[in-house]
Amino acid sequence: MENLKVEKNFYVVLILLLLLLSVDVLAQTKETAEEKPSTALASALAAACRQNETIFLRYQTAENSVAFRKLTPSQKSDLMKRIVQTGDAGRPLLSSGAEGRTVLRCETTGKTTELRFGAERIQENLAFVPVEATGGQSAEFGMVREGGGWKMLSVGLVLMNIPELAKRWATPETTAGDAENSEAAAIVTLRRLAEAVETYKKGFGKLPTQLAQLGPERRGEVSPEKANLIEQELAEGTKGGYVFAYRIVPAQKPKDAKETAGESTEPTYALTATPAEYGRT
Repeated sequence: MENLKVEKNFYVVLILLLLLLSVDVLAQTKETAEEKPSTALASALAAACRQNETIFLRYQTAENSVAFRKLTPSQKSDLMKRIVQTGDAGRPLLSSGAEGRTVLRCETTGKTTELRFGAERIQENLAFVPVEATGGQSAEFGMVREGGGWKMLSVGLVLMNIPELAKRWATPETTAGDAENSEAAAIVTLRRLAEAVETYKKGFGKLPTQLAQLGPERRGEVSPEKANLIEQELAEGTKGGYVFAYRIVPAQKPKDAKETAGESTEPTYALTATPAEYGRT
């Protein structure tokens, strides 16, 4: 009877040991997965695809987490959409590609973005994970080890500096309608500039070398240096939140080409308009 009792106790102890070992193995497996920066990045990007703020926050540094919580709902949404290059919340699908590397698809109503992970590089507390998006665009995500896990640090050469983004977004947001009106005004200004350049060319027989030559002369006199065709602000290259640039484009033709009668060899020009600050104009 005594032997039976001892044997029973032995089996109970053995079962407990096996349970403890299995728990330890599971813990180690989970820890190994969490230690991979690419795994943490995939979870962060999947959360951004779903527009899941709670999970996305888990993979941000302490400083960025505080700043992210202070953003408006639309600012949070825009940030996550920009990171995964989608226009709306989507459904993330994780799979493995070549050499077992992660592939994340973010499926939205109008667009599907595919992100293919490359080989991660780990340097002590820093890691870098190259990611190629649909269309061949690629960026390298920087990760930093903080609080026992990997957090997002940078996208390409741009730091994930959410506090700085919060400062920029502190001003009233530009609506889609405002942006369209601003772009339309910029196009009208480009047409005005083109007309001014053509008027200058007809009047002085040559193209201006810079926008300043189209500007006003204080005394009201017209000259090749001050043609009085546009206002001073535009002559300085800015108007309505846009920066305008002008350059002469030399006439080009292949070395082997023979000259054709009537073919123009005169230089032309190019005009461009770019927002002074993206996201506001």
